[in-house]
Amino acid sequence: MTAPESATSTEPARAALVALRGEVAKAVVGQDAAVTGLVIALLCRGHVLLEGVPGVAKTLLIRTLGAALQLDAKRLQFTPDLMPGDVTGSLIYDAKTAEFEFREGPVFTNLLLADEINRTPPKTQAALLEAMEERQVSVEGRPRPLPEPFVVAATQNPIEYEGTYALPEAQLDRFLLKLTMPLPSRDEEVAVLQRHAAGFDPRDLAAAGVTAVAGPEELSAGREAVRQVHLAPEVMGYIADVCRATRGSPSLSLGVSPRGATALLGTSRAWAWLSGRDYVTPDDVKALARPALRHRVQLRPEAELEGATADGVLEGILASVPVPR
Repeated sequence: MTAPESATSTEPARAALVALRGEVAKAVVGQDAAVTGLVIALLCRGHVLLEGVPGVAKTLLIRTLGAALQLDAKRLQFTPDLMPGDVTGSLIYDAKTAEFEFREGPVFTNLLLADEINRTPPKTQAALLEAMEERQVSVEGRPRPLPEPFVVAATQNPIEYEGTYALPEAQLDRFLLKLTMPLPSRDEEVAVLQRHAAGFDPRDLAAAGVTAVAGPEELSAGREAVRQVHLAPEVMGYIADVCRATRGSPSLSLGVSPRGATALLGTSRAWAWLSGRDYVTPDDVKALARPALRHRVQLRPEAELEGATADGVLEGILASVPVPR
């Protein structure tokens, strides 16, 4: 029995995108989950919130992923004095032509690392919000489309809150996934030290052997294939039940919105396709529930005082919601 034509035609694209993890590992040690999450975001045309302490290779990860995918990648450091024009670009007067011309800001890229996004005021955060949601920026009333693909990978420090501006729920809800980048294990840290002792230069990815293993064509084929992944009514009901259970949880003051449910649906499809299947299982939903939902819920103060975490509450909900056969 032969495989369906659609499955065979997208197999090279899937193989290329799965190979990204190995390519990124040439420069970044031990962050496979973050790489997979970023690939899922690219397939779903979504954005990612990365949480981790400084020094866990967030910038290197984005640069390496861009090189392996033949995509442009830029980094923007968010600071309290950053203005919206520093993100989007602005009109500059050209004395030679006596006209104003638009100078593109760093947001005009494929992969934007918005470093420490919670350090900039709400007005500047709002400028990035338009780019994330509308995939365009408006300068002097004129909309300017952003390149395709366009993914924001925003970082925030989980332990340093002085001088920060908390991201509003509306903005958090527009991130497809929230991924944690933990400190490396002892063996991984030794591997990092060995690489640097051997002369590894994080600014020279070519010397590290990083090459392009996929590109816009494979990404486009993957997106189309993900849209064709089958979702049984029972699995859709399971996604709805999980999200609805968050709204009734005594530990949460804010549950998952319908946008969160569609995010879980889309990312489960992408994970199923990357795993080599053309249908979604409840296990796919469970695998993506925490990264897709953890930033969309809000703990009650009393639950926080008792040591509850968003991941822990979601774990309990996944254990209590009946799984369809």
